Amino acid sequence: MSLLNDDNHEDPRTLRERLLARKSAMWLERSTWESRWRDVAEFQQPMLGMFDVSQTNQGTRKDFSIYDNTATKDGRVLASGLMSGMTSPARPWFKTGLPDKELAEAPAVKAWLHKVDVLMRAMFAQSNTYNSLHSMYMELGTFGTAVSIVEDDFENLIRHFPCTIGEYALGQDEYGRIDSMARPRRMTVAQLVRKFGMKNCSARVQQAWKSRQLDQWVDIMHIVQPRDFAERAPGAKDAKSMAWGSYWFELASENKDMPDGGLLLNSGTPRFNVLAARWDLKPGDIYGRSPGMECQGDVRQLQFNQLRKAQAIDYKVNPPLQAPTAMKGQGANRLPGGLSYYDAQTPGAGVRSLFEVNIDLSHLLEDINDIRMRIDASYYKDLFLMLSSMAPDARMTATEVAERHEEKLLMLGPTLERLHNELLSPMIEIGFARIVSAGILPPPPPELQNMELEVEFISVLAQAQRAVAASGADRLLTTIGNLAAFWPKVLNKVNVYQAVDDYAEMFGVNPEIIMADEDADAAAAEQAQAAQAQAQADAMPAMAQTAKAVSGIDPDAMTNVMQSLQGYSTPGGA
Repeated sequence: MSLLNDDNHEDPRTLRERLLARKSAMWLERSTWESRWRDVAEFQQPMLGMFDVSQTNQGTRKDFSIYDNTATKDGRVLASGLMSGMTSPARPWFKTGLPDKELAEAPAVKAWLHKVDVLMRAMFAQSNTYNSLHSMYMELGTFGTAVSIVEDDFENLIRHFPCTIGEYALGQDEYGRIDSMARPRRMTVAQLVRKFGMKNCSARVQQAWKSRQLDQWVDIMHIVQPRDFAERAPGAKDAKSMAWGSYWFELASENKDMPDGGLLLNSGTPRFNVLAARWDLKPGDIYGRSPGMECQGDVRQLQFNQLRKAQAIDYKVNPPLQAPTAMKGQGANRLPGGLSYYDAQTPGAGVRSLFEVNIDLSHLLEDINDIRMRIDASYYKDLFLMLSSMAPDARMTATEVAERHEEKLLMLGPTLERLHNELLSPMIEIGFARIVSAGILPPPPPELQNMELEVEFISVLAQAQRAVAASGADRLLTTIGNLAAFWPKVLNKVNVYQAVDDYAEMFGVNPEIIMADEDADAAAAEQAQAAQAQAQADAMPAMAQTAKAVSGIDPDAMTNVMQSLQGYSTPGGA
């Protein structure tokens, strides 16, 4: 189907030609970033990045520019810290909920939401989700942008295809949201035929298949972008009419006799199935900035200083030598225990250093350590490894450790919010839609008809962010407790139930642990009644003992006592 241009005339280009034009425009848009990415990759993470599709499956050494791997290790620390702090597979890091908190407390609704969480976590654990997330965190910390394509999988429901920097180009909509991705790939003949079918492949691929050249590489292109309305059939619900188009085609083969110019696959998805996250973003930019970019100057200086230090040490242990001309051609054995001959009668004869090498490396070592500390700070190593990086003789209380940790988390807060919005929330939405389409989601309660779900993040880092807000409530309650020591009426100003609810929400506690206010009041009333009944029960033995003592008194003796008392009480009595 052809598109219309501005003059309402049909675009003569095939769909394949239009897709290639879009790919070229996206590649031109990212051209100013490529040299920056290459520079960071060369000096920090040489095994990441692929700027030429022909580099697929090449294991040649690439770390020739690295003399000090501080930044390389810091990148791994940052990725591992984000993995364990945001999306740890060992503990829940998200939960589904409702904007209506009262409705979310209904037993049937709460049980259904819990089942949704269990299904989602099982799907992420069984697929390659967590492996992909770790790769994305490495890309984010180093290059500032990370991309992973999420496709349906028959066995595990979803499958991630993480990309490395340089092998893709992105496009965004008018709101600054990533909505397009172009990625050249290399696939073998066998992979192409299995994925797209023999009839959709070019004649060259079919011939290679028939001649059993199954491992021959073929360059292809994958583009995901919003589908033009002219391509979408009104009312249709097939893949070619979905909001986002997913197009696959061979780069070297075109068949203009076919309507689309010869595509391997023209499919689509109802939502953008590419996860594209940025670490930090300047308004208007498509690609993000990263800690690796921030400290790139320090990294290059560190490599230079390490090279100069090695040269200085080399001058000390292997200095340049001078020898008399008479020894020319005779050679000298400079190994330990070696023996060289010279004429003792010749003045100044013998092998000796060309000049005295006495270099003080202390200042250079101090500069190297200072640079390492700056790189560690850029990668937040002091946040994720705060305790292990402390001096052995350092002494801090638990409160001081918590306050320092919260202070550092404030610097990471904007990045966490961006990753929640650009990476984790879209991933959860894609996973939920896949569970629904697979038919394994239990039917929701009637109360949830036409209700929107929301996601709440309860990871370690998310809870730590909330703990920063809890410090204000802590100070308030501590102050009120001090005031109550001499003015107890101040306690009437505190809604203790609300304080407990707020703390539970800030710390991400399971809401089933916290009772509703009315249930708490009922439980308190039952406890008061039980205490009163227990007090009465405790008093019964004493009452029974008194009654027993009274019953054992002689009635005649009691009468005499009463009469005697009456005598004392009669006026003028004898």
